[in-house]
Amino acid sequence: MDHAVLTTLRDRHPAWRLLASPHAPLVASFLHRVFVTPNVRVMSEADLAEALEDELFTQREQLGADAYPKGAPEYLNDWTAHDKGWLRKFYKPGTDEAQFDLTPATEKAIAWLVSLTERPFVGTESRLLTLFALLEQISAGTEADPIKRADELRRKRDELDAEIARVLAGDVSLLDDTAVKDRFQQFQQLARELLADFREVEHNFRLLDRKVREKIALWEGAKGTLLDEVMGERDAIGDSDQGRSFRAFWDFLMSSRRQDELSGRLDQVLALPAVAALKPEPRTRRVHHDWLEAGEHTQRTVAQLSQQLRRFLDDRTFVENRRILDLLHGIESKALTLREATPAGTLTQIGAMGADIELPLERPLFTLSVKPRLADLSLVAGEDDVDTARLFDQFVVDKSRLRSAVQRALRHQPQVTLRQLLDAEPLHKGLAELVAYLELAHAGDASDALDGVRALVDETVEEPIRWQASNAAGEAVTREARLPRVIFTR
Repeated sequence: MDHAVLTTLRDRHPAWRLLASPHAPLVASFLHRVFVTPNVRVMSEADLAEALEDELFTQREQLGADAYPKGAPEYLNDWTAHDKGWLRKFYKPGTDEAQFDLTPATEKAIAWLVSLTERPFVGTESRLLTLFALLEQISAGTEADPIKRADELRRKRDELDAEIARVLAGDVSLLDDTAVKDRFQQFQQLARELLADFREVEHNFRLLDRKVREKIALWEGAKGTLLDEVMGERDAIGDSDQGRSFRAFWDFLMSSRRQDELSGRLDQVLALPAVAALKPEPRTRRVHHDWLEAGEHTQRTVAQLSQQLRRFLDDRTFVENRRILDLLHGIESKALTLREATPAGTLTQIGAMGADIELPLERPLFTLSVKPRLADLSLVAGEDDVDTARLFDQFVVDKSRLRSAVQRALRHQPQVTLRQLLDAEPLHKGLAELVAYLELAHAGDASDALDGVRALVDETVEEPIRWQASNAAGEAVTREARLPRVIFTR
């Protein structure tokens, strides 16, 4: 409430300009009757101009012919001007007829004017109870201690049990007429404020839509960067306190059970004599339907924003594809122009047919040279006995014999495993001979080197193969090797 801020609001805010306008009674009364009272969200220019002409005719009959000299279309255009902003003028997709809607600032000004009228009485009990109920919800909803929360729930349960007992005993306490009127007035006020909040929420989404359109029209950078900014702003509105509250309200109201419950309770309350004496507005009976209609307008605004994004993507892709085609056509035309013009002189040169590649890691590290030291020693003949028989104790595995053994086994059966083959002809050379069999199997699997014999390996089955050998002391021992099953087939 600073002086400078209030001065700026007086000069720029549409609500203040409306209240300070000499035509404020006409504007406020007409817009309240046409938009606020019937909860009309959008009205065409023809219908609104016709209604305004009737209003101007009535005012001229009462105030004189010179009261409002302009015509209805001129007044509507004047009220939608940028320096006033009392009405929003727009065009629906697919139509050339202008549409009008109230701005949130105008609705705030009208609501303030409505609050100036004298009420039958000012109820304070319902507001106090509402305040206590809100504080109780906040306190219970933020209590993290499960013991305290359980104690509070038990207290409420005891109060409900005591009240049920009193009701069953015949002690039924009813609200008097004053309490009923107080609470119903509070309900009507909150219902009207909720409809006004819908128009403000829709206005915020519309501002985002306008901002997105301006960015799309002036954007020169990458498409992904623009989408990140747009979706970030959309998420910021959706995740704000206002957006989350609207989403929770919409989910609550879209429940058919809640709608039926609201309709039943409204019929019950409006039938009370104390409420009927207040002469409530006829639309109070279907106020929840007005909430739904207002919420649908907000949802349509969000849908239009999504359509704008999709349209931007389509247009942007079309422009990029067209530019690519133009570049290709330009390259083709230049190539055809230069097809017959052979360049003169040396076009390009190659220094060598191959490139010398020297990788840094292939260079050897520096090593210090070792200078040998030669000692002047005389050779002495040794007398140690060296067993040279070990030099001749070598054996050779005959692969042709192993190949013949495999082919001989396959003459009597279509396939034979390596273990079956070794059971019939045991290993004589131990592990070396077993490795030779595996080498034959690999050759048969790769290039059919066994003359019509193939070898397969079954990885799922493991077979032990044993053979007799001797250790270093000359004792007989049994060796065992475990390997996947090897199958020789024709």
